[in-house]
Order: sequence, then C-alpha cells, then structure tokens
Amino acid sequence: MNKQVITHPWQLSYGEAVALQQQLREQVIVADQDNWPPETVAGADISYDRRHNMLFAAMLVFSYPDLTLMAVEQQSAVAAFPYIPGLLTFREGPLLAEILQRCSRLPDLLVCDGQGIAHPRGLGLAAHIGVLFDLPTIGCAKSRLMGEYRMPGLEKGAMSPLLEESGQLLGMVVRTRKQVKPVFVSPGHLISVDQAAKMVLKLSTRYRLPEVTRQAHHHVNRMRQKWLAERERPVSSA
Repeated sequence: MNKQVITHPWQLSYGEAVALQQQLREQVIVADQDNWPPETVAGADISYDRRHNMLFAAMLVFSYPDLTLMAVEQQSAVAAFPYIPGLLTFREGPLLAEILQRCSRLPDLLVCDGQGIAHPRGLGLAAHIGVLFDLPTIGCAKSRLMGEYRMPGLEKGAMSPLLEESGQLLGMVVRTRKQVKPVFVSPGHLISVDQAAKMVLKLSTRYRLPEVTRQAHHHVNRMRQKWLAERERPVSSA
C-alpha cells in the first residue's frame, strides 16, 4: 500500500528543487489536529560518512507516553544529491521516505533531527516529509538555521519565540535541561508551534534532545560504525 500521498523526483536541479519547495510550502498546515495525544511517536535521524559519501538513516518508533521502543527501521545508501544548504532534504529525504513506505503502520507523530518551517523557504526536512505523507511532524534542531530570538531562561521548560524578520512565528527555542543549550523547535506539518514545543519538552526526559531522536542519533552512529568496520575488515587469505 502506498502511504505517500504526494510524490516527486528527488534528483532535480537547484532551481527545480527550490521551486518544488516553494510549491510544497503551500501545502503545510501549522495547526493542531483532533486525534491528540498520539499513541506512537517516532524519532528520525541521519548520519553521513564524508569519506565514503554514505548516508545512514533510522526511524525508531515508541509508544507514548511511556516511550517503550516498538520498532526500528533503517536504510543506508550512497548520497546522490550534493550538499547544498537549504536543500538537505533532497539529500536525506529519499532514505526517510523509503523507511516510511516500508512501515506496516505510520507513526502518529514523527520528530526529525532537523528543521520544520524554520527554513528559508518554510520547508525543512520535517515539513517536507510531513506534507509528502500527510503526517504530523516536528523539527527539533540542535542549532538555528534562520530566525531571531532571545535566549530563554536557564530553567528547564523556559522558551522564547523564534521569529522571522517580518515578525512571523517560526518556532520556539526550548530549554529542555537546566543550564544546557536550548534546542530549536519548529512545526513540520499538522501541528501548531505551541504543541510542537510542548511535545518536545515532554519527550526530553533526561537529556537535551528528545528521547526519540536521541536514540535515533545513537542508532545511526552505530550503523555507520558497523558499516565502516565491515568495509575495512581485512580479508583473510585461504
């Protein structure tokens, strides 16, 4: 069964990719849905090995709110699209889309280690994938891509708005641990800024990153290390 509601080619020229982002941005819905809270929450992350031009992607699905790991999906491939700031989804998105297509059931919410609408054309990885699969998504990034903000308070749960130059609200800067660097949260699709920030805070149980993307991050690093170890293992002679 095809779970992807919008399809498009991934191998595009710079101009074609930008035009597609501008087109898909019109499909993004930044609003809460009725079916809340979710029963399952997934975290997705992607690791890159520069030496071999390899991408390693994983999505870990957890029950919510107890965060019991239910399923792990992973995919690796040679990076087919160049590294271009603002177009990273065309490099990483195909692997995540393939993972979602393979799932027996889509998660109720997907949290991506990356941007949602806090993107120069309003379509970071979380927003792009959310629109393609009509899936509620959140972007939770370790660093800012765009927008202006004031540093939130030092206590866990402190937040400050992430604003475009025009004053449009792009997301929230969220302190998930006391006196630890905040994360940059923006809605991807089918969720509001407020709900996205609150959800990331609920998912950040002990560490700076939400537990779902933290575990996905560790998983893709293990994938990369295992792949490198197997590749570099000397071949024994008979």
